[in-house]
Amino acid sequence: MNTDLPPTASPQALPKAEPGGPVSRVYFSQRLRLHYVDWGNPGAPPLILLHGGRDHARSWDSVAQALRADYHVIAPDLRGHGDSAWAASGHYPMASYIYDLAQLIHSQALAPVSVVAHSLGGSIALRYGGIYPEHLHRLVAIEGMGPGPGGAAAQAAKPIHERMADWIARQRAQAAEVPWRYKSLDAALARMREANKHLSEPMARHLTEHAVNQNEDGTFCWKFDPYVRIWPPSDMTREEIAALWTRIACPTLLVYGRESWATSPAADGRLGYFRNAEVLEVDGAGHWVHHDRPALFVDAVRRFLAAP
Repeated sequence: MNTDLPPTASPQALPKAEPGGPVSRVYFSQRLRLHYVDWGNPGAPPLILLHGGRDHARSWDSVAQALRADYHVIAPDLRGHGDSAWAASGHYPMASYIYDLAQLIHSQALAPVSVVAHSLGGSIALRYGGIYPEHLHRLVAIEGMGPGPGGAAAQAAKPIHERMADWIARQRAQAAEVPWRYKSLDAALARMREANKHLSEPMARHLTEHAVNQNEDGTFCWKFDPYVRIWPPSDMTREEIAALWTRIACPTLLVYGRESWATSPAADGRLGYFRNAEVLEVDGAGHWVHHDRPALFVDAVRRFLAAP
């Protein structure tokens, strides 16, 4: 399924903001104090917005504002991200991320719930959907399936001693690294825009303002724990992950940007693992489709979530 904006629409247009922002709340998972924002409307169907790696809950604001009238929107900060606690060990296995999502849904009695998730968040949501298929109503995953078959096979082919040695070396290197500091918010903004050329200035500024803390000396640093960049040496096998995909029972929308590094499951064969999924490929977008084409993305998600 391919799509494009009408010629008269701006590819960077943001949905009109509703008055009032979200309320900050916390929950606990594996003894960690985790943060989420709640956009209200608790009587409406629940909807979780799950961000990707090195991102934060407020990256979903434009999506949440567009959907809050029809859904009870909740956007958590993953552990080690945003305003959630960092893991003391600096270790961030996928199993813990999945547990955090399970704990949020359980503690707030949200099931059955719809989930819209990006990248790392998408991977978490897709695996959760295979563990608890009865808990999801609808699922949207933006490039959440990880590397294509070729990249995954190359990583899996490395013997465990090499993967362990590489992980230990990266952990030690991170321990010696001095966290990045920016002299001004504009300097951090410039780095944000360098990382994603598709971002409009308002979107980039919004993302940056919620992505940094100001240090005592007046400089700025990213909120995420630098250790989240180090992937653990062991994870579920490709076959185990695919087996979880086959168990997802709810309608699923797999979103991909045509200018992204990620390969579309419609082209690489991974779509075949799903019972009820379709692929949305978006022109003029990279890895962050919801940031690069926000108006188009919101329209597609609204129609998908409301479909009978």
